[in-house]
Amino acid sequence: MLLAEKLANWTHKLKYTDLTPEAIHETKRRFIDSLGTSLGAYKGTPATITRKTALNIPKSKSGHGAVVVGTKHRTSPDIAAFANGAHIRYLDFNDTYLSKEPAHPSDNIAATLAVAQDAGKSGKDLILATVIAYEIQCTMCDAASLRAQGWDHVTYGAFSATLGASKLWGLKPDQMVHAQGLAGVCNIATRQTRTGQISMWKACAFSNACRNAVFATNLARQGFTGPHEIFEGPKGVFKMLTNGKYDVKLGSKKSGYMINKTYIKFWPAEYHAQSSIDAALQLRTQFMADGYKPKDIKKLHMESFEAAVSIIGSEPEKWRPTSRETADHSMGFMTVAALLDGKLDRDTFSPKKFKGKKYLDLLDRTSITEAKDLNKGYPDGIPNRLILTMNDGKKYTLTVKYPRGHAGNPMTDDEVETKFRGLANGVIPTALQNKLLDSMWNMDKAKDVKNLWQFNVK
Repeated sequence: MLLAEKLANWTHKLKYTDLTPEAIHETKRRFIDSLGTSLGAYKGTPATITRKTALNIPKSKSGHGAVVVGTKHRTSPDIAAFANGAHIRYLDFNDTYLSKEPAHPSDNIAATLAVAQDAGKSGKDLILATVIAYEIQCTMCDAASLRAQGWDHVTYGAFSATLGASKLWGLKPDQMVHAQGLAGVCNIATRQTRTGQISMWKACAFSNACRNAVFATNLARQGFTGPHEIFEGPKGVFKMLTNGKYDVKLGSKKSGYMINKTYIKFWPAEYHAQSSIDAALQLRTQFMADGYKPKDIKKLHMESFEAAVSIIGSEPEKWRPTSRETADHSMGFMTVAALLDGKLDRDTFSPKKFKGKKYLDLLDRTSITEAKDLNKGYPDGIPNRLILTMNDGKKYTLTVKYPRGHAGNPMTDDEVETKFRGLANGVIPTALQNKLLDSMWNMDKAKDVKNLWQFNVK
């Protein structure tokens, strides 16, 4: 059996009653988290431009269309997926999964929500499709690295978003195979998106995969055929992208689902740095209690694992960020900012900070190396060790493996709500926040989701 056939058959057979209560509950948390990150990003340039683009494209007269987040405008599901995905992703505050390939699986929500609305589906249907998309993407991330060959993780997103959309539009298994071929053959992204000085495209790389996945699925459901053997073929994924074949082990009610193995972010930062930020804040509390001030720091040494060093610690651009996107992918800058400010939030990534003298001075006295013992702890955790030396020679050392929000140290429902409100404050009023939270906590009771995330930001 071809891998595309295996994925299609599993997707087609899975029912809402096959889901675990844990997976259903976690899906609701991810919709809350994703809407929160969307609202936090609402005034940002990428969100503003993609939203404006979507608002200029009316929905077709046939079908339900899909909402553009924060508006009451409805457009085609592929365009809605693109715009909403950019909102979800821009702050680098949406969820994460780390394995052979790192990923942000809540990016898939842009596609599943758009198609569920267009198809007139229920809350249960949307939950099921979202669990499917998480499962497909995360099991692929477990199977083989794209990063190692120079490709970007959003390439897997073309498949996961396609299968989530396929479930909602009711495609048959053979149509799902064609949809994977259509989406996969032309949505292969290079990792240049995340290399060097990073641009606004980082916010849109996966939303573009969602847009193309929805478009491909729509073609396949109308009978359009796609390239055969998208994985196994002589010019397919295995040969061209992953340097070898692989299989995936998909979830069940007995074994559970991948969505419960993914992580909600506690800080708006690239995930490999979450434990470094956590350690920095703890060390700051320690040295302040001992009577030291941030100005007493002589140098900082960070020990980490290969993925963190390679992705957010090795390039010279990460040590002199010139954009918000580069700053939130600079382990050195983010750790330094946490040490100096005692916090890390959206304001951390303003130019006055990542170009500020006091931050750059300490960044120049900061170093990073890969540590064998920390490599062994990844990807089960994200172990980062900080060694802080003060001007008088006093040293502080701390290793953090499971930062807050990791599956090994998960956030509570109250913390997820607090994060949502913190991002929504100043964008929408409290009364609307309450209404939106209620709609997402009760998604499984909704007969349709056509109005989910439909409201006007004034």
